[in-house]
Amino acid sequence: MKFFLKCGEAAIVCDKVQYKEAGTMARFMLRAHILICRPCRGYSEQNVKLTKTIRSAKLSALCPERKQLLKKRIREELDKERLL
Repeated sequence: MKFFLKCGEAAIVCDKVQYKEAGTMARFMLRAHILICRPCRGYSEQNVKLTKTIRSAKLSALCPERKQLLKKRIREELDKERLL
């Protein structure tokens, strides 16, 4: 078993950590890697900021019915434009 991640592997583990999909050993190996690798440390910090920003935005999506209604209205308007 290897104990040092390559940068590409570290990025993948970093993404998994953000979504709570990484195991204990992977998190440990990532921490060891970002202690040594400045670019990966920056990537990890950006990931954390992005996740916090998205969570604080409290985004919501349209319900499927409303989405279908909007699509229908857009199609109707486009059809009207084509007839002119």
